[in-house]
Amino acid sequence: MTVRIYHNPRCSKSRQTLALLEQHGHTPEVIEYLKTPLTAADLETLLTQLGMRPREILRKGETAYKELGLSDTSLSDMALITAMAAHPILIERPIVETGGKAAIGRPPESVLAIL
Repeated sequence: MTVRIYHNPRCSKSRQTLALLEQHGHTPEVIEYLKTPLTAADLETLLTQLGMRPREILRKGETAYKELGLSDTSLSDMALITAMAAHPILIERPIVETGGKAAIGRPPESVLAIL
């Protein structure tokens, strides 16, 4: 079973989650999503696997969130997905995906439920 982590090496939670996966015997496929951005379709798949709506994985403290006016609650899910695809810094991290399921590593131990 492939384990994939959407990772930002500058993020302490992302580093902790990667280390936790490795401690549990997994060698995940590491995708640095800031260097290799997810497509809108990829995000839709991840959201389905997470069981979440786009607004739930938006990083509201990012400058792009404010500049793009993403606090506007009238924006559609697709508008938010499009913004995250264009500005991957807006995506909460890390996300671990395996076996058709996904989890956000906040806290890192939360990903253990899908392994």
